Amino acid sequence: MWGSRAGALFCLWEVRLAGFLGRRPLSVSAASGKGSAPPCWNCGSARGAGCGDEFFCTRCRALQPPDPARDYFSLMNCNRSFRVDTTKLQHRYQQLQRLVHPDFFSQKSQTEKHFSEKHSTLVNDAYKTLQAPLSRGLYLLKLQGIEIPEGTNYGTDSQFLMEIMEINEKLSDTQSEAGMEKIESTVRAKQKEFTDNLNRAFEQGDFEKAKEILMKMRYFSNLEEKIKLNKNPL
Repeated sequence: MWGSRAGALFCLWEVRLAGFLGRRPLSVSAASGKGSAPPCWNCGSARGAGCGDEFFCTRCRALQPPDPARDYFSLMNCNRSFRVDTTKLQHRYQQLQRLVHPDFFSQKSQTEKHFSEKHSTLVNDAYKTLQAPLSRGLYLLKLQGIEIPEGTNYGTDSQFLMEIMEINEKLSDTQSEAGMEKIESTVRAKQKEFTDNLNRAFEQGDFEKAKEILMKMRYFSNLEEKIKLNKNPL
């Protein structure tokens, strides 16, 4: 009788923990230890054998190393899509940092301290990458095996390059705040247009089009950085 009651209480704890993490409770097959995760480095128990989550051992509660096969979208509980709910993304980021931030492992072993630093860095990188349209798009292409090396002019025709040169000249010549605001507004509108077009390209699975748009977005991102420097010089 006690054994069945204890089992019920333990599974209730799983449901509550899963709710905090924004996850579903483990399925029967997952709980049976059939996953490919290595055993716990601390106690040697099978990972996923019982109720728990993917960050801590279910038996000794030791923090486990990050899963090298897990992508940023999975880590941040997002669909692998260009369209991301940035509010939910921020909430997930805050949840994970409350779990793995090094400040919470100051009294733990050196191994767990090391793992917490790796987890925290990974969460920061995932959040920054998925939060911004440009980096999110580049990451989506990377998951498809497509990368755009820095300094390439892929998909940039002469007319587009002339447009970039004209804006750069205006940035160099403009001294007034009103003039700078006008340039910033133009650049912001172009980035919004690129973002909308990029979303359509990914939805249609047109990765070549997405690559072309991202290359142009990268140019305008550089313009945004120049505008920031002009408005707030070091």
